[in-house]
Amino acid sequence: MHQAHKRGSIALAAGTILVVLAAPAMAQAAGPMSAAEQSAWNAAQEKKAEQVMQGAQAGPDPVEPEQRNRWAPDLGKLTATGGVIQVEGAGGGGLTPWALITGYGSRDSYGASAHYTYVTTQDYTLKSYGVAVGIMDRVELSAAKQEFYGSLAPLNSLKITQDIFGVKVKLAGDAVYNQDQWMPQIAAGVMFKRNNGIGGLGAVTSVKQLGAASDSGIDYYVAATKLFLQQSVLLNATLRLTKANQMGLLGFGGDKNDRYQPMGEFSAAYLINRKLAIGAEYRMKPRNLSADNEKDYYDAFLAWFPSKNLSVTLAYVSLGDITIYNPKRQNGAYLSLQAGF
Repeated sequence: MHQAHKRGSIALAAGTILVVLAAPAMAQAAGPMSAAEQSAWNAAQEKKAEQVMQGAQAGPDPVEPEQRNRWAPDLGKLTATGGVIQVEGAGGGGLTPWALITGYGSRDSYGASAHYTYVTTQDYTLKSYGVAVGIMDRVELSAAKQEFYGSLAPLNSLKITQDIFGVKVKLAGDAVYNQDQWMPQIAAGVMFKRNNGIGGLGAVTSVKQLGAASDSGIDYYVAATKLFLQQSVLLNATLRLTKANQMGLLGFGGDKNDRYQPMGEFSAAYLINRKLAIGAEYRMKPRNLSADNEKDYYDAFLAWFPSKNLSVTLAYVSLGDITIYNPKRQNGAYLSLQAGF
């Protein structure tokens, strides 16, 4: 299109030049001109020809408007259909990943988000922060860091950190557009996790000293998410294969078990309106360590989406007891802030 436009401009310029060259003869045929009139006529026509030639050389903008906007995020998805970011960095609920791809980019665009999550119980604090990118509403890439702190002696100086990198791929279905079908949106994902050791416990510096078989591991999961727009209800079920102890904060595998086990994770949400959702989640956990009689997680949450660029999630969460050295059920508050597009 650009070349055709350029050829047209050149042809127009050539035509104008021919008219300019022929102008004196045409003017002469119309009647004689004085020397001053002839000079002024020639100067005016030469200026017009010069302007036409400059326009032809400049040509049109080489980038079409639709091409200039091709890489701009389109924010094409419905509000809240990107989910929030869960504590391990993937798009979903607070505790479990969903089949939804993070961000608000449609299948022709992309989206991204950054999050900060703060969970506090009677005796512990968990912080999680990171970024996630959704590409063509098909692939999700995420990176997150978890920091776990103790507040009750003798664990008041405890600090454990973990890095998590995730990949999620949508396999089939569409939670929004398949309203006339029962088939949910289905996605598969992996989480690569590495525990960075233990601080504040003196000679105990590694999760292996607590009985864990490894300080790194991989979680595999398949999630199915169904959105009923007319009823304003979202349902999700995730099946995870894992060896992780407390999501990996206490390592992977242990003295009681060191093999992958399937764990179910479930979520339900009701959209009160386009900007507000309430729901609950339940997450099963393995029991690999003698030092940690791990319990299942659950929460009840309220998520607010004032715009597609911001969401706030507040929840009541129960994480069970963390170690046999403090066998108290840990209940508390969950707050997550997410910004993106």
